[in-house]
Amino acid sequence: MLSIIKQEIEASIDAKKAALADEALLEQLAVLSQKCVDSLRAGGKVVLAGNGGSFADAQHLAAEFVCRFRRDRAPLPGLVLGANASLATAISNDYGYDHIFARELEAMATSQDVFIAISTSGNSGNIIEAVKTAKKLSIHTVAFTGDSGGQLAALCDCIKVPSSVTARIQECHILFGHIICGIVEDSLFPESHQPGGDA
Repeated sequence: MLSIIKQEIEASIDAKKAALADEALLEQLAVLSQKCVDSLRAGGKVVLAGNGGSFADAQHLAAEFVCRFRRDRAPLPGLVLGANASLATAISNDYGYDHIFARELEAMATSQDVFIAISTSGNSGNIIEAVKTAKKLSIHTVAFTGDSGGQLAALCDCIKVPSSVTARIQECHILFGHIICGIVEDSLFPESHQPGGDA
């Protein structure tokens, strides 16, 4: 059992090392982080969506924006699509499951926002429809995917985790999200108190 645990930890580290060595991926993260900063400064918000574990990641990151990440500071507008169960089931029933994110995005988002679509495969139908809708609304859109990018690779910029293993992809997605949250806080609240720091 210990050998299995060690193998899993090593595999997670290897995926992160591969991401660290990918200069193009790092540049994409920097660009997306700056887009989020610019959007929030302009009165926009960060909108996220995903399915299953990726939905949990989207909720997690939205909470970091609205509540706090590392700093005591004003709340930032982060919105996760699909969190309203009544809305999600109504849209699924009336328009089909592929439209649960797209219709809510159309109702809630503006061209000032940033949309982060999360799909380990890059082939989730409801994420694809949401990305198409975001493009129509001129919303800056980036997808977090696995190494192939799936169908999303042809639709928007994809930050592709260099792995095809779902667990490794999800572990890197939350790392990427935390990096973005940290950059946003440092940029927008440089003087805020950071617990555990020197302030």
